[in-house]
Amino acid sequence: MAYETITTEVDKGVMTLTLNRPDRMNAFNVQMHFDLVDVFTKVNDDDDVRAIIVTGAGDRAFCAGADLESGGDTFNAKAHSGKSEPIDWSMEKTDPRIRDTGGKVSLSIYNCMKPVIGAINGAAVGIGATMQLPMDMRIASDNARFGFVFSRRGIVPEAASSWFLPRLVGPQQALDWMLSGRVFGAEEALAGRLVHSVVPQADLMDVAMEKARDIADNCSAVSVSMIRAMVWQMLATDHPMEAHIVDSRGVAATGQSADAQEGVMSFLEKRAPDFSLKPSTDMPSFYPWWEEREYR
Repeated sequence: MAYETITTEVDKGVMTLTLNRPDRMNAFNVQMHFDLVDVFTKVNDDDDVRAIIVTGAGDRAFCAGADLESGGDTFNAKAHSGKSEPIDWSMEKTDPRIRDTGGKVSLSIYNCMKPVIGAINGAAVGIGATMQLPMDMRIASDNARFGFVFSRRGIVPEAASSWFLPRLVGPQQALDWMLSGRVFGAEEALAGRLVHSVVPQADLMDVAMEKARDIADNCSAVSVSMIRAMVWQMLATDHPMEAHIVDSRGVAATGQSADAQEGVMSFLEKRAPDFSLKPSTDMPSFYPWWEEREYR
């Protein structure tokens, strides 16, 4: 499917998703929000995609943040909506002026059934930094730069980053970056555990592809989807018993599956596995277990 602000290409189970506004340093706008949410929603039903790499077009930026072409009203959803009445904060489910578009993107990545690897090829500030947080791994080029610059723009962090970032790097590091709003380099991002590794710019996509290809070629797609959900969902629980319950269900369900048979036999026979189960149709019956919780 063709998109206005991104491109997608699938090769042997790996989708490369490129933020494609290089003339604007891949800056985020409302259309990019629609495009990204659409991809990360539809890919759950596409069993030809086993892993996703997200990067930016060109050599300058992954995503330079929100497109500021609207000037001082860039972040003023009320002004853009054309509605003059005051915002009723209790209407957050139905009033589009309240829910931020970056958050919708982050949640679509969080709910994705496929592993997502960020290949951060340059400047990544504002939403360019926060949209990475629900990705499963971030690999940065040596010229990448990051910035949670919201305090310097007179707003607050978005894209559910106040939930994601402290869980990734700890509250002290998250507050250092968020309170100051300063821009920092790839090595500081690595030291602060924001990224998995830093590699030369010329090697970035090869390294990311190697990670994605290893998952796509050698792992059960159902196992990968379950593991991704288990790790992320357990961050929201308050006792290891919840993990034990889900682990137990998961082992009981997958242990009797065709993929479990194939995983063991391919190991014993010293050959590559040929897993057959599909996330779109073959997830355990209790998945998604977390939907029993209620959210506003």
